[in-house]
Amino acid sequence: MQKLPFLGQCIALSFLLCVFAWLSLFTWSIIPISGTQALSALTSPNPNNIAHRIILDLRLPRVLIAGTVGACLAVAGAIMQGLTRNPLASPSVLGVNAGAALGMATVSTVAPWLGVFGTSVAAIIGGAITWSLVMILGTAWRGGNEHGRLVLAGVAISALCAALTKAMIMLYEDQAVGVMTWLAGSVADARWSDWQPLWPMALFGLSAAFLVGPTLNLLNLGEDSARSLGVKLGLVRMICSVLVLILVGAALSAAGAIAFVGLLVPHIARALTGQDYRKILPLTAIMGATLVVLADVVSRAIIFPMETPAGAIIALIGAPFFIYMVRSKTS
Repeated sequence: MQKLPFLGQCIALSFLLCVFAWLSLFTWSIIPISGTQALSALTSPNPNNIAHRIILDLRLPRVLIAGTVGACLAVAGAIMQGLTRNPLASPSVLGVNAGAALGMATVSTVAPWLGVFGTSVAAIIGGAITWSLVMILGTAWRGGNEHGRLVLAGVAISALCAALTKAMIMLYEDQAVGVMTWLAGSVADARWSDWQPLWPMALFGLSAAFLVGPTLNLLNLGEDSARSLGVKLGLVRMICSVLVLILVGAALSAAGAIAFVGLLVPHIARALTGQDYRKILPLTAIMGATLVVLADVVSRAIIFPMETPAGAIIALIGAPFFIYMVRSKTS
């Protein structure tokens, strides 16, 4: 992959994504479905064919949501790493996931009548509060190399939010069944009703994220250099923070607390394409989508016909990678 040009890398990863998405439509199904039936369901759907109904009503929204969630979380992580110039930054490490979880748990238990849009807004608000607290406590805007302080602030805020989320679940146990599934991080229950509020937010967030790539390149030169080149640091930080919150809030409200995508994928993309965020962000989106779709397929295969949450599969990969990153940056 390293020898391929940027366009070739995108094409190769897009092909892998299409292959995994196609496999996701028909593999590990209680009712046997063939690959040919999966293709025919997309090209010439028959509403009287049970295999077609399963693919179109259950599997297709599931794979679309998995891919979109992966792209959103990966791009959000890449923006956070570029904005803070911290290789350990990601939504899960810096507390955004935990804050979004707390916001969604609060709305789901206290005001479930608000529905999907209410939980999406609550996830964004919760993530915004924790993101702001971590940035303040970690002194991220002062420059320098205080990466450890930023990560410690993220871990502390995440632990606090996790404790409050558990308390909310205990207080409202009857309404918390969906929250427990959401905290595991899974797209097993994804339906078209979940896709409808997800795609507009994801489309806006990803499109805007690709436009900030040149600005992130300037930020990587250092605050003084960026300022001398005309970059308005305060405005850029606000725009990037809003984009991160939109992407993470949309993804987490649809699939739950899937961690480590925003940490793992940007590092792989950076290793493949270099430090240019104009290339990193699109490549990261494709890789993130591919990772989550693949994890969803694997989650069905491990203990079929039962399912393992896709978030657990990704955590098995992401947790050792995070430990390796911490050791390499502190040694």
